Amino acid sequence: MDVILGIDIGGSTTKIVGLRTDGSVISMLRVKAEDQVTSLYGALGNYLRSNDLSLEDVQRVVLTGVGASYVDGDIFGLPTCKVDEFQASGMGALALSSQKSGVVVTMGTGTAFLWAESGKPVQHLCGSGIGGGTLGGLCHKLVDAERFGQIKKLAEQGELNKVDLTIRSIVKDSSGVLDPDMTAANFGDLSEDATPADLAAGVVNLVLQAIGTMTVLACQCHHTKTVIAIGSMTTLPQAETNFQAFEKLYGIHYTIPENATFATAIGAALCSLEQKPCNKNELQ
Repeated sequence: MDVILGIDIGGSTTKIVGLRTDGSVISMLRVKAEDQVTSLYGALGNYLRSNDLSLEDVQRVVLTGVGASYVDGDIFGLPTCKVDEFQASGMGALALSSQKSGVVVTMGTGTAFLWAESGKPVQHLCGSGIGGGTLGGLCHKLVDAERFGQIKKLAEQGELNKVDLTIRSIVKDSSGVLDPDMTAANFGDLSEDATPADLAAGVVNLVLQAIGTMTVLACQCHHTKTVIAIGSMTTLPQAETNFQAFEKLYGIHYTIPENATFATAIGAALCSLEQKPCNKNELQ
């Protein structure tokens, strides 16, 4: 079996996807990245074992993500190359969403905003330090919760009206253009009896709304109404609700494709299918 392994070595997690040479997905695996190089080798070994594959089954390994810069040489003696993270994210987002073009929002530890269009190089529009790292850091200090799964569960139990100031609270007649339940100020009406769950919900809302606002500006720059969201933050239940509010207000369509967490790893493998086989000169 000729398998192409796309591996996205992020700041907090490593994602690995196996593709057949026809582009079909074999399976996907995600592991926490305490150390980028260690997590890479651990994830690769785990993936091969879980899928009953041997090194001889692997045609090449394709690395991307911030952690790829820490890796030199071939992995386990396999032909290994690197793909630009933005190019991989853009290609993966288009492939998973079946879109021809759009603003791609990579919601990871931080957030990147890209313009992706079929057959053209991906453009990096801008980036923000607001993302999953912000979520984890603030929740660690506010509610003593740092693990992503723990924060997700806690935030679902919270009430935003104990944290955020809404349009309804500051406008006498809220029958205008803005939804009265929209946030006027994140953490602008923090109640003294706000629970840890309320605070976690407030942080999630702050991060998602900041990202949503930036997607609107990115869309206006490219005169598009299509947004494709990828990355681990898309798994937050509140992401869809927040983006629906932006859709209603600005007429922008947000797509969170299935397996959005693995879009960059999938894109890296797909990029390599369109290029020549890996060689050592491609490792930079």
